[in-house]
Amino acid sequence: MSDFWVFGYGSLMWRPGFDYLESETADLAGAHRSLCVYSWVHRGTRARPGLVLGLDRGGSCRGVAFRVAGRDRAAVLAYLRERELVTDVYREVSRPIRLRREGRPEVAAVTYMVDRDHQQYAGRLPPDAILAHVRAGYGQSGANSDYIVSTVAHLRALGLTDPILERVVAALADT
Repeated sequence: MSDFWVFGYGSLMWRPGFDYLESETADLAGAHRSLCVYSWVHRGTRARPGLVLGLDRGGSCRGVAFRVAGRDRAAVLAYLRERELVTDVYREVSRPIRLRREGRPEVAAVTYMVDRDHQQYAGRLPPDAILAHVRAGYGQSGANSDYIVSTVAHLRALGLTDPILERVVAALADT
């Protein structure tokens, strides 16, 4: 069985939770990183939803691609499905990504796109609503604010900035 790629754009970048052979930055066209998902499990609850990232249609996204050994395919996909599809707000898809290495080869990668028809899809929220959800959110994986701060730190380490996430981190630091 041949190796395969997984594309991470949020917490998968800094906490993949599975073994991989290599990782590198990659670009995905046709979708962008967006703070557009109400978190009812990992970073919030139904009563006090947090706000997490989703891949939403349009634009492009730079993230991290992980090459996984083909022999680990079933176990890694089972793990990712348990983690990412807990409430079915994401759809597992295969999308072409362009690796940032010399020659910029294109490979297919498994990734998770937000389902805009799902009740957890938040869409584009105003800054004050984003901040309120991030401050209040706490779920099985911890504080929503920790998720945002860690994501921003890892984006910065890749030389990337996300203006919305940067504003949220700055506002969190001011409190």
